[in-house]
Amino acid sequence: MKSKSLWSLDTLVFLGAGLGLVSGYSQNLLVLKLAGGVAQVFINLLQLMSLPIIFLSIVATLANMKNITEMQVIGRKIVTYTLLTTFIAASVALFLFRLINPLQGVSIAPDISGTLAGSQTSYLQFILDIIPSNFIQALGNNSQVMSVVFLAVMLGIAILSLGEDEKIPLQQFFKSLFAAVLKLTTFIMYVMPFGVWAFMTLFMKDITGNTMELTTIWWYVLCVLLANIVQGFIILPTFLWWKGISPYKTCIGMLPALVTAFFSKSSNAALPFSINCAQKNLKISKKVSSVSFPLCAVINMNGCAAFILLTVLFVGMHGGITFTLFDQWVWVFIASIAAVGNAGVPMGCFFLSTALLNGMGVSVDIMWVILPLYTIIDMVETTLNVWSDACVAVVVDKELQ
Repeated sequence: MKSKSLWSLDTLVFLGAGLGLVSGYSQNLLVLKLAGGVAQVFINLLQLMSLPIIFLSIVATLANMKNITEMQVIGRKIVTYTLLTTFIAASVALFLFRLINPLQGVSIAPDISGTLAGSQTSYLQFILDIIPSNFIQALGNNSQVMSVVFLAVMLGIAILSLGEDEKIPLQQFFKSLFAAVLKLTTFIMYVMPFGVWAFMTLFMKDITGNTMELTTIWWYVLCVLLANIVQGFIILPTFLWWKGISPYKTCIGMLPALVTAFFSKSSNAALPFSINCAQKNLKISKKVSSVSFPLCAVINMNGCAAFILLTVLFVGMHGGITFTLFDQWVWVFIASIAAVGNAGVPMGCFFLSTALLNGMGVSVDIMWVILPLYTIIDMVETTLNVWSDACVAVVVDKELQ
């Protein structure tokens, strides 16, 4: 459940954004210089934490499974439907991005220096670069995010393959280390209002008199919310109808869990409610519900996939990167994989998106303008994730009957 301190943090973020609007509009040179320094410190903190979070979240999740063959039949079905719905969510987001075009009318100077690729050849090199030649170098380079994901998956599987005597200490080590990093991230979040103030101040300095820039932010937010709404109200209900299951009854049965997810902004906080609703209201077997919901809470991130895809395209194009249609579809796959690797990290979508953009050499200043609005986005995304978890669980349960 969300604590009062976190609610007050949200309030301070909005307050920081409001003060940033005023101080940026004032164009005071001393204030602008101070904002620039604060912004740089916050960027450094973000870059410091992003790769350890991604690496440890994946290693800790994989390493703490019981064994490689765990949940063989059930797990295969859950993972299949999870990947399918996540990929569709990212595809829907791409369709809406191209349809709405939030950057329409904005003059952007092209800057291909930060692109991951401008052709199929460079994308091939990008794929080859995923496999690093130096373990330490990959972890110390913010431009090698996918290499870190690759290393984390390999290490997690390797730990899972060990005997009990070697495996248990490593499981506990990475679990505890991940918890420590999350605690450190929590401390950093409490200085977030200052970062929001700084970036909003700098943003207002740049767009004073340019209403087009503010309009693009709102079009972007509309894209994100619409992507979640379409996935939640059209795609997932169609998936249930296709499997002969009533979307209405499923939604009503899961309502307490969905409400908890919305207000807590945490799939993990809603997990006990999700399992209870599934077993009591939807009559899903304990065998399926006790496996499906905990696993989906880690890897089933429909809302996160849509957010990553839209954010990378929006911020990247805003920073001057040109994405061809082929590039955009490649990012559908990357966003889907990254979302699965999110592993329930607090503000995971935001951190992952920023890490990917850093890896492309794109300025992430505009991310902190988006941040005050992320509270609303996060509520909708978390609710969609839990709704998707329920849809996967009820389908798997029916297929195993």
